[in-house]
Amino acid sequence: MRDTYFKITQRGSTVGREVRGGVVTFFTMAYIVALNPLILGLTKDGDGKYLGGDGSHPNLALIAAATALIAGVITILMGLVANFPLALATGLGLNTFVAVGIASKMSWADAMGLIVLEGLIITVLVLTGFRTAVFRAVPQQLKVAISVGIGLFIALIGLVDSGFVRRTGAGPVPVTLGDNGTLVGWPIIVFAFGLFLMIGLLVKKVKGALLIGIVLATVLAVIVEKAFKIGPNFMAPDKINPKGWGLNVPSVPSKIVAKPDFSLLGHFSLLGSFSRISIIAGILLVFTILLSDFFDTVGTVTAIANEAGLMDANGEIPKIEQILFVDSLAAVAGGAGGISSNTSYIESASGVGEGARTGLASVVTGLCFLLTTFLAPLVAVIPYEAATPALVVVGFLMMTQIKSIDWEDLGIAIPAFLTIILMPFTYSISVGIGAGFVSHVVIRVVQGRRKEIHPLLLLVSGLFMIYFLTSPINAWIG
Repeated sequence: MRDTYFKITQRGSTVGREVRGGVVTFFTMAYIVALNPLILGLTKDGDGKYLGGDGSHPNLALIAAATALIAGVITILMGLVANFPLALATGLGLNTFVAVGIASKMSWADAMGLIVLEGLIITVLVLTGFRTAVFRAVPQQLKVAISVGIGLFIALIGLVDSGFVRRTGAGPVPVTLGDNGTLVGWPIIVFAFGLFLMIGLLVKKVKGALLIGIVLATVLAVIVEKAFKIGPNFMAPDKINPKGWGLNVPSVPSKIVAKPDFSLLGHFSLLGSFSRISIIAGILLVFTILLSDFFDTVGTVTAIANEAGLMDANGEIPKIEQILFVDSLAAVAGGAGGISSNTSYIESASGVGEGARTGLASVVTGLCFLLTTFLAPLVAVIPYEAATPALVVVGFLMMTQIKSIDWEDLGIAIPAFLTIILMPFTYSISVGIGAGFVSHVVIRVVQGRRKEIHPLLLLVSGLFMIYFLTSPINAWIG
């Protein structure tokens, strides 16, 4: 029954591969349980209060528990309803925007109400077939470009989060190798160890290459921290330790199990924001979140389907309507849970790289998140430097699809190029997709091939122009 329901054999997989893939996906994105509380929990809202806390004390444990719970439930739902190897959790770009750009203007409950409202709108777009129709209106080769661009994007995420590539803070070059052009510290050695171990195991076609790499790199990290007492990268707001660990400091936890507190659930006010800001300003905020959420998922689903070999010759993905429906519910659940919009995670590609092809992998990932609500101390052992090598390896695997793009057709080649480079350069999937769509439309019109453009692609490109011009529009309406 399990094999029939998830179509494991039909998709050329096994239960073992699905379980490994699900665990690897969890390990590569488990950082969100620790990072989301730092983004949302340390920022005061317009009333001077912390999310889940009060005016003077944040409550990070509350946010961590809700983050893990909702990620677990929604990811399991994705596996059971859509049978797709895709995990979901609080979106990093969105939660930063919510904390800095929305909550600062109102209460946290009001801000989460806007997230719920956006999720409800996007759910309606799915139920009416609009979101699926837009997905199918995108030319197949642009979908490939999206997948390749995301491959470069997640590889850059891995390099930055590990500290191998860092921001310079000044000067003409925005990023550089390590600390001012030099690789320093034991964490980089752990990253390099994990990366070369995964590459070696991959070349040897060892099953579980990424999972083995993450586990052994974590063990090395714990040993290194025990021996040298390195500490975190950020010692204080004004003190940086360039040789420190990026997020979690690996160490043997004093306890493994901790009781979660889910009292943050339901912390939202659906329309409360409109008593704090103008209706037009509120609509623009919802539109910005919606467009980002809408096309981040389109890009992620496309990339995962391509990498897993689940997309047919016509660019169709099985159960795409169900995939998009669960993703839209994730936005609602994130806002209702008080921890920002939940969205599809491209880190799911690491599980696909490990062999995941069905929703069983998502069920495994979701169960791991649910366990995390009790096992948060254990998850905190895994540092960035042990998990991020998997993102670099998967970035390579996704990059190999670039050969199927027609580089002789400038109407495809230039938009594909812009899509691919702008995702990592702007640190945004949506920006890359938007630039690709707009440039494709412009070039086809210039070429006199306007009839080849799907009407929905014209509409979406126009919406992206509004998205790119949000700041001057805001300034214009005051």
